[in-house]
Amino acid sequence: MGLKILHSADWHLDSPFASFQGEQREYLRRAQMEIPGRIAMACREQNCDLVLLAGDLFDGPWTRDSLDVVRDALAECRAPVFIAPGNHDPWGPDSPWGELWPDNVWIFPPKCMSTVVPELDCRIYGAGFSGMDCPSLLEGFQAEGEEPYQIGVFHGDPTGGNSPYNPVTTAQIRDSGLNYLALGHIHKAGGLEAGDTVCGWPGCPMGRGWDETGEKGYFLVDVGRETSVQPILLDTPRFYQQDVEIGEDAARALEAVLPPAGQNDFYRLTLTGYGKPDLTALKRQFAAYRNLELRDRTVDLGGLWDQAGEDTLRGAYFARLKAAADGAADPETQRQVLLAAEISQKLLEGREVLLP
Repeated sequence: MGLKILHSADWHLDSPFASFQGEQREYLRRAQMEIPGRIAMACREQNCDLVLLAGDLFDGPWTRDSLDVVRDALAECRAPVFIAPGNHDPWGPDSPWGELWPDNVWIFPPKCMSTVVPELDCRIYGAGFSGMDCPSLLEGFQAEGEEPYQIGVFHGDPTGGNSPYNPVTTAQIRDSGLNYLALGHIHKAGGLEAGDTVCGWPGCPMGRGWDETGEKGYFLVDVGRETSVQPILLDTPRFYQQDVEIGEDAARALEAVLPPAGQNDFYRLTLTGYGKPDLTALKRQFAAYRNLELRDRTVDLGGLWDQAGEDTLRGAYFARLKAAADGAADPETQRQVLLAAEISQKLLEGREVLLP
């Protein structure tokens, strides 16, 4: 019959959002506190058999408000919930894990253990962190249960064998004997298969800044004869950053990359190309996008040709380039000539050149 699993991790509740101020910070804090309830609702709507939460649900020092939100949400999952504490919320005397939790919640201590869910014919293995660093928890591990479904949940790093955060290797995954290994810690979703084991990490359900861009969510995992993993998006605030070449009309160039809705998402758009855009006017025109940040990296054409026509070798060189740009038969040729002029100017002034 198989198992349907909701796998999530890295909520980082009570993050300080130090890069943001005022309304933006409060908006992000409110949105983040909605994550537990969204996960619980998804569990019910998807009729999941169990929930795996692979650590860092809290960002560090936790508050009573965030604890209550998580505890209430997990009680509403209507399914067994298994938590493996991570490096930001390790098991310890000051952690939230010593508090009273609902009967459907199992929290793994800093020692690899397993528990059976008889009605689901599955055995769940896991272990939590006891501090910021953690040696390999899967070294020598092998599932030994007789149940049809063998599932693991750990906070761990599958990207490097020297990681201080429970490094997880391909060989350990292959030799684990698990049907599915649920990991946390990496904030960008990913996964791999090794032997008969599928390993996945869903990333964080909401970005916290410009280093966590794009769509975020959780994994819906089906374990049966084969194991399949489906990323499911959550409607949480998202961060996007992109270079935008202004062309002949900066406003139209922005309209081409901004969605017609989604004004609550965060956009950092860097204007590039040749011209002198009026940032104040653009910000006023796109005021509906409350979390829009515009950066100007354009090149003013007037300054580009300041040396053209001077009675010097440099002046003759830039005059020829200007003539080529003015007489270009198509926009791409003009763009290439202007780029050559820009690079030449930077080299002559001893500035750094980053080739496109």
